[in-house]
Amino acid sequence: MTRFVKWFNRTAPDGAEPLPALTRAGIAHVYFESIHPFEDGNGRIGRAISEKAFAQCLGQPTLTALAATILIRRKAYYSSLEDANKDNEVTPWLTWFAGIAIEAQRRTEARVEFLIDKTLLLDRLRGQLNERQERALLRMLREGPDGFKGGLSAGNYSKITEASPATTTRDLADMVAKDALTRTGERRHARYHVAIPLRLVSPVTLDERGDFKL
Repeated sequence: MTRFVKWFNRTAPDGAEPLPALTRAGIAHVYFESIHPFEDGNGRIGRAISEKAFAQCLGQPTLTALAATILIRRKAYYSSLEDANKDNEVTPWLTWFAGIAIEAQRRTEARVEFLIDKTLLLDRLRGQLNERQERALLRMLREGPDGFKGGLSAGNYSKITEASPATTTRDLADMVAKDALTRTGERRHARYHVAIPLRLVSPVTLDERGDFKL
C-alpha cells in the first residue's frame, strides 16, 4: 500500500509522472484490487479511488455513475479483474474499463435528462391526480430512466394503491387521458408506462478491429 500511495501521488496531474485520467483511474483500480488490503469493502474503496482519480484530473468532482455501472456489469467486472490479476498486462482491463467509463457517462446523462422530464411531468400534473394516482406514479418514477420493468399492470396498480378493480380501471384510464401514462396492449395484457421518454443505456462493446462501438 505504501508503494501504491506513492505511485498514485506521483501520477496525479501535479505529480512527477502524470498519467491521462482514464489510464490512471483504471490502473489505480486494478492495482488496489490486486493488493486487496482489507477483509471487506475493497471493491467499494477501489471504485471510490477510480472516481477520485477522475475528479483530480478534471479538477472538480464528477457526476459520472462509474460505481453504479460497474455493479450493473458485475459479472464482466469480476471476470476482467480476475484476468488482470493473472499477469502484469493491464491493456485488456483498461479496454474494458474505458468502455465502462463511457457507459457510465451515458447513464449519468440519461439520469439528468430523466430528472428534468420527471420534474416537468410532476409540475404539469400538480393538483390533477388523486392520492392513489400520485402514489402509483411516484412508485413508477422511482425506477429511474429504465422505467417500471415490464410496464405497470392493473394488478400492480391495485397492489400499490389497494384500490378495487373498478377504481383501478377508472384511475388508469384517467391517467392516460391526462397524459400521465401511456398504454400498450389490451385487456389483461394492457401495460402502462410513465409518459416520458425511456433512455435505455446499452453496454459499450468492441468491433472486430478492437474499436469501441459508440
